[in-house]
Amino acid sequence: MPVEFLGIAATNDGSETTPRSGAAFDKDYTLRLARAHEEYGWDRVLFAYGSGSPDPAPAAAYVASRTERLGILLAHRPNVSYPTFAAKTFATLDQISDGRLTVHFITGGSDHEQRREGDTLTKDERYARTREYIGIVKKIWTTREPFDHEGEHYRFHDFVSDVFPVQQPRPGVSFGGSSPAAYAAGGAEADIYCLWGEPLARTAEQIESVRAAARAAGRTDLPRIQAAFRPIIAPTEELAWEKAHRTVGAIRERRAAGAVRHHRGDAPQNTGSQRLLDIAAQGERYDRALWTPTAAATGGAGNSNALVGTPETVARALLDYYDLGVDILSARGYDLLDDAIDFGRYVIPLVREEVARRDAERAATATAAADAAGQGSRVLAQAGERA
Repeated sequence: MPVEFLGIAATNDGSETTPRSGAAFDKDYTLRLARAHEEYGWDRVLFAYGSGSPDPAPAAAYVASRTERLGILLAHRPNVSYPTFAAKTFATLDQISDGRLTVHFITGGSDHEQRREGDTLTKDERYARTREYIGIVKKIWTTREPFDHEGEHYRFHDFVSDVFPVQQPRPGVSFGGSSPAAYAAGGAEADIYCLWGEPLARTAEQIESVRAAARAAGRTDLPRIQAAFRPIIAPTEELAWEKAHRTVGAIRERRAAGAVRHHRGDAPQNTGSQRLLDIAAQGERYDRALWTPTAAATGGAGNSNALVGTPETVARALLDYYDLGVDILSARGYDLLDDAIDFGRYVIPLVREEVARRDAERAATATAAADAAGQGSRVLAQAGERA
């Protein structure tokens, strides 16, 4: 199966290790970073959402109008706009990008973060709202006749959009979460289900939970699986590990100085972050290259587990996840621009080459098996004729 790579479409050069050098929306840097991803073989970039951050939709439109191939993954929280409005925004952006849009729906794992923009629902209520919201957006994208909706969270009458996506029947829907409520909502509605990088055994368990939820929702297709990591690569293993420890040191210094704040209080509310902290508490190193101190240093915030090593080591580690069924690999370094270039130059080709080799090998095996079956049928037919 094909493999895809997702990077980050940051609007400034700040990260957990480095303060930004300019404004929150640095137009030149935003475009430079996106074009680097396009040039170095990435498939799409994520425009993330934060309550006080630049609006990702116009930023995505800006990048889409100035790139040719790069896909757009737009993060969106249902609490910030009505689904009729959002569906038109997404369809317009798909038009601007000539069909390169995927929408990532964020339910919200932190009550504090959600309340910054007036959202007072409980976590389970938010998941129910997101599921209803996605269903409405999908219907608007694909319905040419006016319709009414009377749901738990949304009510409207006689609505039909005059703008439709380029992609048919619609753009892809991406979703993430690690709680039972998340699996139920995303299993029912998502084309792509997003996970944060965990040890292989735990990732396999999550994949099965997602697939079980999809089957329980009556789906015959299953969501594609995405997993996200923070790669730390260098020409040698020794240099990679030196870089990893410098990275954690910088994260800790900035967090101690109050420059990095992800959670209010000591413990995150969302299950995904709780899982990352639990994994970090049980050990620093897992499997081939997974390293947890980066997650521990941020308090389990977001995509924060690292893969450490040479490009060859990190590529092999990513292939281990591919073997589990992860066919979208999300990666973001700490020096956003230089790390995107290095990963695209040194890691992506290794993974693609090995996936292509495996696909060719499987195709050859399938052809040989079909030829053998055909030969067997001919022999039986000839034997029947002689009889």
